Amino acid sequence: MDLKVHINNIHGSQMAAKITGKFSIDENTFRFTAIAFGRIGGQNVGAKLSKETEAELKKLGYDVEEVILNLQTQLLQGNLTLPEGLKKESFVDD
Repeated sequence: MDLKVHINNIHGSQMAAKITGKFSIDENTFRFTAIAFGRIGGQNVGAKLSKETEAELKKLGYDVEEVILNLQTQLLQGNLTLPEGLKKESFVDD
């Protein structure tokens, strides 16, 4: 699955942040929200899709759980694009 992630906005700190953005699979683009937690136990990200997005993914033949896991993995690994002016260093520990 070739999933690409683009972050629109991040609110919060290195401890916890709310992320909004879009991801694309093939020619389809969808919105998501996520909460990222750091510190004790390492990084963790919980992504959430709307019911409409989940229904559209199912209609297109995608496994929703697999998409969410892939999205979370991309977020954790930093495989994403950011809006101009936002740097990974502002919300990711090195």
